[in-house]
Amino acid sequence: MSMSTPAGWYPDPGMPGTERWWDGSAWSGHTRAAGGGGYAGPGGPTAVVVPPASRGPRRGVLLGGAAAVVAVAVAVIVAVVVSGKDEEPPAPPVAGPSVSATATATGGTEPGPSSAPTEVADQLNGISLPILPGWEKPESTSDDVPTVTTAGEYQCPGDVGESCTYGTVSSRTPSSTDATTPEALAKADIAKAVQQAYGEDILGNDPYGGVRSHKLLAAKPTVVAGRAGYLVRWQVTTGAGPGGVVQSLAFTSPTGSQSPVVVRFVFDGGPNGPKLSVMDEIAAGIKPLA
Repeated sequence: MSMSTPAGWYPDPGMPGTERWWDGSAWSGHTRAAGGGGYAGPGGPTAVVVPPASRGPRRGVLLGGAAAVVAVAVAVIVAVVVSGKDEEPPAPPVAGPSVSATATATGGTEPGPSSAPTEVADQLNGISLPILPGWEKPESTSDDVPTVTTAGEYQCPGDVGESCTYGTVSSRTPSSTDATTPEALAKADIAKAVQQAYGEDILGNDPYGGVRSHKLLAAKPTVVAGRAGYLVRWQVTTGAGPGGVVQSLAFTSPTGSQSPVVVRFVFDGGPNGPKLSVMDEIAAGIKPLA
């Protein structure tokens, strides 16, 4: 027995109170009033009806399509019962192209669940750096260390044709140091952090016009990832641009080795730079890896 639906009039899934001619394989443009009035067959006058585009929410589009399919299915079942034939009802005609659950009224698609990372793992030191809203993990860094930066870039003020970010945070293991405490390590690292941030780059360019001076903003003990630490924060004046604020945050790794760890913060000093309170927020979000 063929499972295709025979040609005939069926309730129009897009227009209540109207029937549309099914030619056996697809809907045609011929319609008539429900119950047999009006146009009596494909040979008569044509009344092409274009269903209006949906402007409602996704849920309305889905429910409308489902209701249309159910209505057609009910009509086919009733026709089989009335005919008195003890046959399996044919499959209902397709009501039209399916609509994705993420389709919008403008024809685009809504994004699915966000897969953006919320942290950057530093496997070597056993910690993770949080990625706050407006921050991201860069595709690459000059020194290949775990790093998070503010989203977007701008032209460096030193007019060297390079791009700079408004905020950068990175973690690293000191290569060699005589410091035996977090305080000594932070005080020894801050000058290196400033030079790396605002001095010449590895190509000999000077994106900020060099370091002109600095001022101590803070030097105090703190706790990071459950470990005792110490921070040193400098305000830096550069030859070009608004300068910035650099912080060295030193503590011992929460892993079994308890090796020293330094997290460097570099925030642009201009109006677009992150607030200094964000330094504390990121520091509080540093967690031990599971």
